Amino acid sequence: MFEGLNLGEMGKMMEQMQAKAQEMQEQAKKVEMSVKAGGGLLQVTANGGGEVVDVVIDDSLLEDKESLQILLISAFNDLNAMVEENKKSQALQMMGGFAH
Repeated sequence: MFEGLNLGEMGKMMEQMQAKAQEMQEQAKKVEMSVKAGGGLLQVTANGGGEVVDVVIDDSLLEDKESLQILLISAFNDLNAMVEENKKSQALQMMGGFAH
């Protein structure tokens, strides 16, 4: 069942995958993604690691707490989806690199 399986090579491959994953995580933090809500009255920016790095709120929203809360929730959810999609894309690229 395990004939021809070289555990040493498999271990090296796992180490390479871990190193590549770490490198990709570091690179992801350099990528920034932004979403706008409320016709541009609110903008939220995060890095590829999912950390929010900037929030821009138009002054007109400061007097309407309920609208601001709704727009923030929407923007954070959209941004989270973008970050997750980016992570999936990077994972597929990484796996493609090992398939060759």
